[in-house]
Amino acid sequence: MTKVKTTFFCQNCGAQYAKWQGQCNSCKEWNTIAEEIIQKQEKTAWKSETSTSSKAPKPLRINEIDSAQEIRMDTTDAELNRVLGGGIVPGSLILLGGEPGIGKSTLLLQISLKLPYKTLYVSGEESQKQIKMRAERITPSGDNCYILTETKTQNIFKQIEAIQPEIVIIDSIQTLHTDYIESTPGSISQIRETTAELIKFAKETNIPVILIGHITKDGNIAGPKILEHMVDTVLQFEGDRNHVYRILRSLKNRFGSTAEIGIYEMLGNGLREVSNPSEILISHKNEELSGTAIASTLEGMRPLMIEIQALVSTAVYGTPQRSTTGYNAKRLNMILAVLEKRAGFRLGAKDVFLNITGGISVDDPAIDLAVVAAILSSNEDIAVNKDFCFAGEVGLSGEIRPVNRVDQRIQEAEKLGFSTIFVSKYNKIALKNTGIKIRLVAKIEDVVSELFG
Repeated sequence: MTKVKTTFFCQNCGAQYAKWQGQCNSCKEWNTIAEEIIQKQEKTAWKSETSTSSKAPKPLRINEIDSAQEIRMDTTDAELNRVLGGGIVPGSLILLGGEPGIGKSTLLLQISLKLPYKTLYVSGEESQKQIKMRAERITPSGDNCYILTETKTQNIFKQIEAIQPEIVIIDSIQTLHTDYIESTPGSISQIRETTAELIKFAKETNIPVILIGHITKDGNIAGPKILEHMVDTVLQFEGDRNHVYRILRSLKNRFGSTAEIGIYEMLGNGLREVSNPSEILISHKNEELSGTAIASTLEGMRPLMIEIQALVSTAVYGTPQRSTTGYNAKRLNMILAVLEKRAGFRLGAKDVFLNITGGISVDDPAIDLAVVAAILSSNEDIAVNKDFCFAGEVGLSGEIRPVNRVDQRIQEAEKLGFSTIFVSKYNKIALKNTGIKIRLVAKIEDVVSELFG
C-alpha cells in the first residue's frame, strides 16, 4: 500500500508550497492555501464487483447514441418533482443548500420516510434518537427508511453494500471525512475527495445520492466552488425563519430547467406543499384599505399574485426615511423620483415604507406598477379596488414598459378571480375573449387617472 502524498496549493492562482502558510507569495491573497492530494492510496473507497471502469469507452456517432428518456424516480413530493424536472434521475448527485434551521434536514427526512424506495439516511450531525424524535413528529410511518449516524466514508460504503439502498441521503457533506486525507472534516480537500468518492459510487451503481450542504455568511455553499461543478443538480432552500414560507430553487440542473420553484409552508408536523401560493400571499380582508395593491409576478416559470403594502406619512425626524422589505431599496428611490419628476407628487418630504407580504423577496421589474399604485393609494388615502391587479415596469421617463410572458400573468389573474389587470399598452397580448378586463396604460398619468381620477 503506497503512502499518501499531499502538498499545498493556492486556490486562487495555483502556486505550490511544501507547507501551509497564511499568505500566497505569488498572488498576495490571504487564507487561500489548502492541502491537496498528489498520490492516493492504491485502495479505493468504493469498489464495485460489477464495475466496468476498467473498460475503455469507445466513441460513438451522435445518431448512434441511445436517446431514450431516463426513467425518473418519483419523490412523492410534487414541489420537489417540479424543481428537479420530473423526479430524481438514477445515478445523479443532488446538492441541497440553505441557511441553518431553514428546514433542509426536515425536508429530506420527510421525503425519505414517504419514498417507496429503500432509502439510507446518513447523518453526521444528529444521533439516531434525535432523528427518530423528528421522524415521529413528521410522520409515524417509514418502513423503507434506514438511519445511519456515521462520518467516515469507508464505513458508509460498507453499510451501503450490506443494506443495498435505492437512494442515499447524506446530512451533511461538510461532516464527512475519508482516511486518505489528513485534514479535518469540512476542509476543502476533504469535501472534494468525499464528493468524488460519492460521485464514483453513484455513477457505477446508478443509485442517486442527495447531499445537504452548509452555506457561508454570504449565502454561498461552503467549500470549494468545484463542489457545485461536480454535482448534477444544485438546489437552494431559502426563506425567512420568522415566516412560515420556504422557497426551493434550482441553481443548476443537468436534467431539467432551472426556472422552476417549489413553495412550502413550515408547520409543526413538517413542511406542507403549497400548490396555490397566490392565495396565501394575498391577505384576505373584507374592508378595502389604502396603501395595498396586487402585483402579478413570475418566480421562475410560475406565476404568482403578491400583495404590495405601502405607507406614506409626513417625515417628523427631518430626513425622510425609505424602508423596504422584500423589494430593492434603490429601485424604490428611483420610482419615488419618477413620481416626483414626471407625475408631480411631492414625496420628497415624506417617509415611505414598502413591504411585500409573506416574507418573500421579489426582483421582478413587473411589480413596479403595483408599487406605484400602493404608494399613491397611501399618499392619497384612497383604496385601490381589491379586484384590480398590475403587471408593468416603470421607466425613468414615467412610461409603462411591457413585461415578458404577459399572457401567463393575465391567465393567473383571471383564474384567481380578479376583474381588471393593468398592463402596458406596448405589450403584445395574444389572448382572445378573456373574462378579465385588460386596461392598457402608457404612462403613470394614465394609471393615476384610472385609479384616482
